[in-house]
Amino acid sequence: MRKPAETSVPVIPAIAERWSPRAFDATAEVSPQELTTLLEAARWAPSFGNTQPARYLVGRRGDPTFARILAALNSGNQAWAFRAGALLVGVMVTTNEKGEVPYAEYGLGLASENLVLQAVDLGLIAHQMAGFSADAVRSSFGLPEGAVPRVAIAVGHAAEAEVLEDERRIERELKPRQRVPLSEFAFSGEWGTPALGD
Repeated sequence: MRKPAETSVPVIPAIAERWSPRAFDATAEVSPQELTTLLEAARWAPSFGNTQPARYLVGRRGDPTFARILAALNSGNQAWAFRAGALLVGVMVTTNEKGEVPYAEYGLGLASENLVLQAVDLGLIAHQMAGFSADAVRSSFGLPEGAVPRVAIAVGHAAEAEVLEDERRIERELKPRQRVPLSEFAFSGEWGTPALGD
């Protein structure tokens, strides 16, 4: 299912087509080549001083890593994420040999956006989640001090909304996308003064 963004001017297709569906095809796989491509896209994201704070735990459906990531998700996310072809956890490395890594969370965010946009370009879908237990990830995967799990990401192939079975989830899946208008998004001169028209 497509829900392209309604933009005031054209943007690149990967941005226009990116959204966060929950309806994954439980029979379709994410190939090792596709995962490699996603991770390369993430690896080449910008970071403060080239500190590269982003790391990922990666599991494909059916392997033990996938099961451990799925177990760390909250029940609401488990209800649909089990169908994804792959589950990842984005981890930010907050210290290195020089001390604290500045803007580590921002760096992980940039890397994860690269990953998600690359997924769209490959014809995949991706959904980023905050609903998981960081403590469960830490203990399950033996994360060192200074490695902070910050986001879980489901990646796979799209299915019809009806696979979600729950009426409320189906309705949310089909709901039109919305964003604040540009007049409330970008300001010039003073806060609240639109930089651009709608």
